Amino acid sequence: MDLLEYQGKSLFARIGVPVPDGRVATSPTEAQRAAEEIGGRVVVKAQVQVGGRGKAGGIKLAENPHEAHDHALAILGMDIKGHTVHKVWVESASNIKAEYYASFTLDRSAKRHLGMISAKGGVDIEEVAATEPEAVVKVHIDPVMGLTNWQATEMVYRAKLDPEAARGAIALLKKLYQAFVEFDCDLVEVNPLILTAEGNVVALDAKVALDENGFFRHPDFPALADDHFIPPVEKMAKERDLNFIKLDGDIGIIGNGAGLVMSTLDVVSLVGGEASNFLDVGGGAGADTIIAALEILMQDPSVKSVLINIFGGITRGDLVAQGIVAAFERLDLPWPVVVRLDGTNAAEGREILAGVKSAQLIPSSTMREAAERAVALAKAVV
Repeated sequence: MDLLEYQGKSLFARIGVPVPDGRVATSPTEAQRAAEEIGGRVVVKAQVQVGGRGKAGGIKLAENPHEAHDHALAILGMDIKGHTVHKVWVESASNIKAEYYASFTLDRSAKRHLGMISAKGGVDIEEVAATEPEAVVKVHIDPVMGLTNWQATEMVYRAKLDPEAARGAIALLKKLYQAFVEFDCDLVEVNPLILTAEGNVVALDAKVALDENGFFRHPDFPALADDHFIPPVEKMAKERDLNFIKLDGDIGIIGNGAGLVMSTLDVVSLVGGEASNFLDVGGGAGADTIIAALEILMQDPSVKSVLINIFGGITRGDLVAQGIVAAFERLDLPWPVVVRLDGTNAAEGREILAGVKSAQLIPSSTMREAAERAVALAKAVV
C-alpha cells in the first residue's frame, strides 16, 4: 500500500526521522487554521500518490495564513496525472541550503536490502541514474546485520554530500533504515532530503510503500487506507477479491494469472491498441468470477471493447465459457467481447460459446487474433 506524504512523515516521526512540523487539511479553512498554528511561512502540498506535484502547481509557498487559505482553495480538487486532490499537507517552510536523495528498498535479484543516496536530490532520480549513474551510490545491506555505522558513513561520503551534512545524514539514514525494517516497507524514499541553513538534515518528503503481508504485525496500518480516495471501480474490484488496475486505454482486459494479463497488454499494444485496465481473475476463475469481472468493466465508461484471454491450467475453459454465457443472459453488456480460450477443457468451452446467438460475442483462436479483433472493434466505435 502506497502512503500519502503526510502518512509517511507520521511514520518517520514515530521512529525519530526529522520532519518539518505540519498539519493535514481537507478545506481552505482548515489549511488557514493549520498555518496559524504552525506560524511563519508554510508550504501547502497536494496529497496524491504520484510524483510531479510541484510542476503541476500542487505545491505552493504561503507567506501567511490567508495565502495558505487561497493556495488550498486552488489545489483542492486539482487533477494531477489523473489523481484528484482531496487533502493538502500544510507544513513549516524550510530554509534549504542543499537537496539530496535517499531511499531503501529490496533488491530481489541480490536477495538483500538496497540503500541508495545521491547529492543530486530534488529532481527525477531516474533521470539522474540514467545520465549520471556515478551520482547515485548503491549499497547492499545484509537483512540480518542491518545497516551498520560504517555502511551509512560510506554511503554519505561516497555520495559526496556537503561535509556539514555528514553527521546528520548518517544518523538519518540509520533511522530511515530502521523505519524500512520495523514498518515492513517495500520502499522508503526521501526526495529531497535537505540540509537547512541552520545545519539540520531533514526529510522534506516521504514516499512510503508498505507490504500488506506484514499488516498482522501492525494492527493500525489497515486504517491508513481509510484516508485514501479509491475510485468506485477499484473499490468494487477489491470487494470482489479481483486484481484490478486502471489504465489509460479503451480495451477492457480480463485474464487469469498476472503473467498472462501482462502478456495480453503487450500484445494489444503491439497491434496498435491500448488497454483500459489490468484485471486478473485468478487461477480458478469460474462463472461467478467472470460475471463479476464483466460487471466491473461496465463501470468504466472508457471501455469500447473487451478481450477475455483465458489459459486453462487450474481454470477450466468450460466453466469460463459458462460464466460468459451467464453474463450475456444476465447483463446488458454495452460492448463487444472477444474471447480466446486455450488449455484445460478449451474445446468444450469453445463449443459452449458457439451456441451463443449474439453478434457481440467474438471467439478467437489465438492471442494475437483476439487482440487484433478487440483493437479493431474499439476503433470502430465513434
